[in-house]
Amino acid sequence: MKRNILIGAGILVLIFIIWVVYGLFFTTPLSPPATASFNQDGLAIEIAYSQPSKKGRLIFGEADSGALQPYGQYWRLGANAPTEISFNRDVIFGGKPVNAGTYRMYAVPGANAFEIILNSDTGAFFGASEPDAAMDVLSINTPVQTTDATVETFTITIRSADTGAVIAFSWDDVLLTVPVTLPV
Repeated sequence: MKRNILIGAGILVLIFIIWVVYGLFFTTPLSPPATASFNQDGLAIEIAYSQPSKKGRLIFGEADSGALQPYGQYWRLGANAPTEISFNRDVIFGGKPVNAGTYRMYAVPGANAFEIILNSDTGAFFGASEPDAAMDVLSINTPVQTTDATVETFTITIRSADTGAVIAFSWDDVLLTVPVTLPV
C-alpha cells in the first residue's frame, strides 16, 4: 500500500516538473524578451527587458481608473523579469554619473514625469517585488512626452546623439528619453 502511494506521488511530482519545464522553455511568453544595444565611439550600452503589449488596456494612470501601471507605484520597465542595463564605461546617465557595470533599471510613473532608478541589485528572479531601495545607485526624473501615435508593445531603443546616446522608452502614447554621455 505504501509503495503504491509513493509511486503515485512520484508520478505527480514528475508531471509537475514536466509542466514547469514546458512552461519555461517551450511556450511563447506573452511578453517576449528583447534587447536594445548601442555600440559607438567606445561606448557600449545593452538593455535586456521584456515587451508587454497594450491589448486595449489603460497603461498609465490612476489606480482607481484601473491603470496597468498606476502613478506612484513601482514598475520594472517591462514584464516577466527585471530590466537590466549594462555600460562598458563610466557614463553620465540623465545628468548623473554612474560607474561602468550592470544595473537593475525600474521606474515610478507619474502624470508629468517618471522617476527612473538604477539599482545594483541584479540577478533577481522575476521582478514583481520592488528592489531594496538602499541599493539604488541613482534616480532621475524624466518628463513625459505624449505622442500622437499609440505604441502597442513596450519598446526601448537607443539612438546615437551628438554627445553619446539617447535611450527612448515608448508605450501607449508615452515617450520618455534619457541622454547618456561619456564624462569629460
